[in-house]
Amino acid sequence: MNETIHIKNMVCPKCISAVSNILEQLEIPYVSIKLGEVKLVSSLNAKTKSGLSKVLQNSGFSLIDDRKSQLIEQMKTLVVDKIHHSSSELNIKWADYVSDNIHLDYKYLSALFSSVESITFEQFIINQKIERVKELIVYDELTLSEIAFRMNYSSVAYLSNQFKKLTGMTPSEFKKSTNKNRKSLDEI
Repeated sequence: MNETIHIKNMVCPKCISAVSNILEQLEIPYVSIKLGEVKLVSSLNAKTKSGLSKVLQNSGFSLIDDRKSQLIEQMKTLVVDKIHHSSSELNIKWADYVSDNIHLDYKYLSALFSSVESITFEQFIINQKIERVKELIVYDELTLSEIAFRMNYSSVAYLSNQFKKLTGMTPSEFKKSTNKNRKSLDEI
């Protein structure tokens, strides 16, 4: 009987690789791994689950047991995956995207997110977008206009205003700055 476990702080392909290595070291067979979720071949007994939990924590991950935390982690994973790891356009309605993928009402999910996290879901999305903008600025391969278009901002001015509001500096000032002050995805 398959079991699905949810893991917090899986935010990139390297995280998937790290969790895969942990499962292999502990000889826990699995069917598939994606950001935040592992489908196991069979259910884990309490001792194995406890051992897995300890090893995951030593690597910066943690098992998520309660349903509300799982939903919030799914929401975060959808946003991180779409903004940081997808080549498709960001021209989406987040409410539809999240509710279609999780199969629950967006108002419920948004309220749940806000009640557990210290920010709204919309602010979480903005924070992720700005962190991606920082990354693209550092790469120095795209103009600010191209970045604004890729990140689905209506204009460079709107992107610049939001960027300054969150970072305290304009994108140009950030580009010139020696302190790039970027955050890892699990800290956003």
